[in-house]
Amino acid sequence: MGDRVQLCWYDGQCYDDGRVPIAANDPGLMFGATVFSTLRVYGADLNDQRTAWSAHRRRLETAIADFGWSDPDWPRVIQGLHRLAPHYPLLRVTLFPDGCELVSGRYLPDNLATMQRDGITAWVAPPDRHTRSLAGYKTGNYLGAWSALQTARSHGNGEAILTDTAGHWLETSTGNLWGYRDRTWYTPPINGSILPGIVRQRILETLRSQCVSPNSQGQDIDVDDREPWTPELYRSFQTVAYSNSGVEIVPIVTVRLNSPTNDAQTLTFPLSADQTPLEALRSAFVARASV
Repeated sequence: MGDRVQLCWYDGQCYDDGRVPIAANDPGLMFGATVFSTLRVYGADLNDQRTAWSAHRRRLETAIADFGWSDPDWPRVIQGLHRLAPHYPLLRVTLFPDGCELVSGRYLPDNLATMQRDGITAWVAPPDRHTRSLAGYKTGNYLGAWSALQTARSHGNGEAILTDTAGHWLETSTGNLWGYRDRTWYTPPINGSILPGIVRQRILETLRSQCVSPNSQGQDIDVDDREPWTPELYRSFQTVAYSNSGVEIVPIVTVRLNSPTNDAQTLTFPLSADQTPLEALRSAFVARASV
């Protein structure tokens, strides 16, 4: 691991030590006044359909327009992405109110293949301190979600599930939730409380484009993105997973409901021998030839 690079790009310049000269009074540091998007660059290619750079750019453009911030120099942003893409599979584009850009990179988890195959344990975080500010945007104020994830991981969990005061499951600290039962994939609705994830939308489009699932019984796999995740609903699921641009699809096989360390109060969603439902989700990440 010692030979891993620490490249980053800020305000039109590349830095090779992971440090950039951001002013101490920059509103991004003082108030979390930034917006960002994290993309997985497949084959170091921004034009790969799975990279979905155009969707990430639209997310950023929408956010800075809504907040009334200065436009970045987009060719310079793209130059930074191209500079870092050969070195990192994950790139994060952060935009500041004055139009400055920061492009940083990171690596995929070393145990990602195991996570995708065997699933993880998640902890249900209480909503008092573990909510996201301006949940419909990816802003620099991610303290609630970050804190939930740190608490979860410090007790051996792989993720945290964020909730509202009514007990609805909303999303994980880093991605969108998926639950399967009765030949239907469910995902929590976009209602101002969760991020409208780019991968979430890609999966929805993929599922809806598949008239018939590729299983031997020829059964349809439907999708429901309108029903809130009440306790009655999520307790009925056969399979639960989460998605984001980095990990793609990871099953959640155990959920700790109250304490991040208490296995006495858990829900279990064991992996089925029939992987057809999960394969339906994973099909959103299959490379397709350009038409």
